Amino acid sequence: MKTVAGTESPPLSDRDLARIVRLVYEHSGITLHEGKRALIVARLQKRLQEGGFRSFRDYVRWVEADTTGQGITSLVDAMATTHTSFFREPSHFEYLGAVALPAMVARAGRRRLEGWCAACATGEEAYTIAMTLADRLGPDVASRVRLLASDLSTRALAAARAAVYSAERVAQLPVPLVQAHFDKGLGAHHGLVRVSSRIRALVELRRINLLDIPPLGRTFDFIFCRNVLIYFDARVQQRVVAGLERLLEPGGYLFVSHSESLTAVAHELRSVAPAVYQRRD
Repeated sequence: MKTVAGTESPPLSDRDLARIVRLVYEHSGITLHEGKRALIVARLQKRLQEGGFRSFRDYVRWVEADTTGQGITSLVDAMATTHTSFFREPSHFEYLGAVALPAMVARAGRRRLEGWCAACATGEEAYTIAMTLADRLGPDVASRVRLLASDLSTRALAAARAAVYSAERVAQLPVPLVQAHFDKGLGAHHGLVRVSSRIRALVELRRINLLDIPPLGRTFDFIFCRNVLIYFDARVQQRVVAGLERLLEPGGYLFVSHSESLTAVAHELRSVAPAVYQRRD
């Protein structure tokens, strides 16, 4: 019954495409459209092969009938875009270290700072935040900052937990930074690097759906939520931003991507730098 690996994928009908689009939107907020048909086929072909599904219709029926949640989780994993890199949009990390951090420390006093990387993908952004804070706060960083990192994709989170990357991913970073925060792979692991245990220990990884943020038991001095709002329509953007705003401490910072804007979203945040917003006191 299995599709033979390497054979042509079965056709995706308009009806099954619509069902997939609906399922992904309802469970993740990600908006797909007709122009994504080829991407959907490419990303789901392996799922069909591994699961022994003869058609997309069989696969969709299985996802809809699955009561364990595994089916929809696997579908969303396949559709989630997890492209990221270390120190992506570097001005944000400069602002975090040079401007936001001193202000947050002064405001918090002896309280530990709380940060959240709300769409961490495979971990590069969360570990970049941790490196930035470690370089500024020194040996006491673990006692002064707690950093939550989350994503919807279980596949991406598994990569983030491993924290192992191709050496090419850090080739453009300053050599002293790489030497300070990465371990170089040897022998069978030649050509790989791993984020140092000190930096990994600063990051708590959790699966969180931004459509339905669970009780987290804390509010945050800063939140990074970058390169995820672009995949949502206006209704979902409003829902997500409102949820993040509620979790910000007064004076807390929200970082979004330079390719994103909150101009169409109702909020009480004030713009303090390009793609950086602050909750009013």
